[in-house]
Amino acid sequence: MFKKIKAPVIVFVILLLFCITAPSAEPQIPFPSLELGIGRVENPDDLIVTLEIILLLTIITLAPSILIMFTSFTRIMVVMGILRNAMGTRQTPPNQVLIALSLFLTMFIMWPVFLQTWDDAYIPYRDEQIGYQEMFARTGDIFKVFMVRQLKIHHNEDNVDMLLEATGRDSVEEIEDAGLEIIIPSFIVGELEIAFKMGVLLYIPFIVIDMVTASILLAMGMIMIPPVLISMPFKILLFVIINGWDLLIGGLIRSF
Repeated sequence: MFKKIKAPVIVFVILLLFCITAPSAEPQIPFPSLELGIGRVENPDDLIVTLEIILLLTIITLAPSILIMFTSFTRIMVVMGILRNAMGTRQTPPNQVLIALSLFLTMFIMWPVFLQTWDDAYIPYRDEQIGYQEMFARTGDIFKVFMVRQLKIHHNEDNVDMLLEATGRDSVEEIEDAGLEIIIPSFIVGELEIAFKMGVLLYIPFIVIDMVTASILLAMGMIMIPPVLISMPFKILLFVIINGWDLLIGGLIRSF
């Protein structure tokens, strides 16, 4: 039996080796080579492209910080988190849903500012009408107008005075005269103040439900049952009945 099996096995091995070592009919596609080096720049356009790539990578790296500092994302995200804690739903909605909703609302609210930045800052820079320094200056001025407007609408101008006093600088007659290094932290502090004020208003009806539920359980002698466990369905039901998501989203948009 071994002699009968040995010959086919040898033939199979020879054919397999022939197939592996035989030249392929398809042409081989060469892999591109990548070379890195430091030398003199012969063409100035190459330097401009390199600087633009570095600038783009820097903006992508700082994008989360820019989104938080200069836009409405902070207020929306904090209010969403306070609402979830007030309802006692723990991780529902999950963080991914709240962040995604906050991002899209931020895009919706900030869209006019983004369009103005695109038209007045980036387009002239792309067309080589202005340099990158002027582009950054125009972008900062556009966002500064938005931040100053929010500080004035919600009467948070005292944040600018507080930071100026803390840094030992002279006070300004108008907050527009302050630099971005003062306006940006003032705006962030103001956004946190507004978000916590809205959070207090959100907490009040849910606290009332918790107090009523706790009183009823105490009167019935059911002290071993957590009141939050019983009150959570009623809080969710109240939020659904009053169409809470529409009221919350509408209130956030109108606050800007």
